[in-house]
Amino acid sequence: MEDQNSIKERVRKQYAREAERVLQNSGKASCCGTASSSVDPITGNLYGEDEKAGLPQDAVAASLGCGNPTALAELKPGETVLDLGSGGGIDVLLSARRVGPAGKAYGLDMTDEMLTLARENQRKAGVENVEFLKGEIENIPLPDNSVDVIISNCVINLSADKGRVMREAFRVLKPGGRFAVSDVVVRGEMPPEIQRRLELWAGCIAGALAESDYRSKLSAAGFESIEIEPTRVYTAADAETILAGDDDLKKIAMAADGKFMSAFVRARKPNVNHR
Repeated sequence: MEDQNSIKERVRKQYAREAERVLQNSGKASCCGTASSSVDPITGNLYGEDEKAGLPQDAVAASLGCGNPTALAELKPGETVLDLGSGGGIDVLLSARRVGPAGKAYGLDMTDEMLTLARENQRKAGVENVEFLKGEIENIPLPDNSVDVIISNCVINLSADKGRVMREAFRVLKPGGRFAVSDVVVRGEMPPEIQRRLELWAGCIAGALAESDYRSKLSAAGFESIEIEPTRVYTAADAETILAGDDDLKKIAMAADGKFMSAFVRARKPNVNHR
């Protein structure tokens, strides 16, 4: 296996390419390649037309997620929201709408190209209660107890140190704050063929945690009221669409049948701040 820095650099380069693709108007970006939003089984059909209305087309085109955390997180006016791995900014802009002018939406991303795209999308949308920060989700550049809600969309699975991500999320959340993310989760044993194909670290699947591991890492970080709700379960046909073009990957797709799902992961920081 590659070390953490190599995995991080692989992911950074992949997402830089996706941002450049959108900026060059050459197609829709996808965390698993380039695909039509109506075809891609992970990124397709996540947002309603009412949500996309009024957003810059590049924000929609750069949607790399596996869910719609802003719709499921029950954001309230006046709250402060942080999106881990904010990409082109679609979930940050949608969050800013939900928390209103009295609230604030932060986006955190480590990729300069994505930050450039996100800030341009913010300018086009004319949204003021948004701030995009450069940084890594393992080292969040915000103070302790400063955020009401943390969201993320198919990004935590790409981290090589997920336990640290969850500890950092716990740190910056206010007591009683909510962790409400969409992510890819393993439903059974990880097929070793997929684990060995490191190019998939930037392709949504190979970095995914087993459901039990997700729960244990959140609990170890201090979270309570942990829930994992499936939103899509991926079939072999879905996997072949994601990994199309390679005979070996077709075999991997068969091994992956029903083993992976997009899920909405909820947890809460206790009202008493455990340090």
